[in-house]
Amino acid sequence: MSDDGSDRPPHDRRVAERRTADRRRDGVTAEDAAEVLELRQLADETAGEAQSYLDVLTEVASGSSPDTAIPVLLLAVSQILLAGARLGAIRDVVPSNRFEPDTGLDPDIDPLRAGLANLLEGVDVYADIVDPLTTAQMVRGSLSDDLVHVAADLVHGLRHYRLARIDEALWWWQFSYLSTWGVRGASALRVLQSMLGHLRLDVDAETVADAEFDALHAGIRPDAAG
Repeated sequence: MSDDGSDRPPHDRRVAERRTADRRRDGVTAEDAAEVLELRQLADETAGEAQSYLDVLTEVASGSSPDTAIPVLLLAVSQILLAGARLGAIRDVVPSNRFEPDTGLDPDIDPLRAGLANLLEGVDVYADIVDPLTTAQMVRGSLSDDLVHVAADLVHGLRHYRLARIDEALWWWQFSYLSTWGVRGASALRVLQSMLGHLRLDVDAETVADAEFDALHAGIRPDAAG
């Protein structure tokens, strides 16, 4: 809980405040102006990727195309993680305000979670590691929870973006990527890739034997059969 009572992850913005103060004291340079334009472009691109991810998730959760759900989700998660990686690669975004402005209540995403959980019934739960660098503790993961958690963080940033709070949107997307949705998205990506691999490569022994038989006899010429 922040000093102004808003529900937000603990994050010390004093460093950002000092950077902003230093820039105001030194004056705006051409380099600063160029950086502003670059950040605006990054915000526009991230907003577009975020909306695309949300659109795909909504479509998949509706159950309209269950046969293509796994590869479509794999592609969507891969693309949004690329957007997150771009955010992680740049230096810390400096927000204009000391405290995060109120965006009101975020939309209810429980129906989205329920639709995905229903679609993924039987394969939704997986084994996960808390942190591969600090502990080998195994925990229970949920693919539908991961996908929706990413969506929730993206939606929150989009609300700032659509209120023309560009630096707030970028700050939120960057911070939440590094702390939460990047981790959840990476877990989801691993599970989806594993699912797709099993779907494509796991074939019963009888099917394999029939395919080998057909392939072997396909190369025999009729005049050689006698």
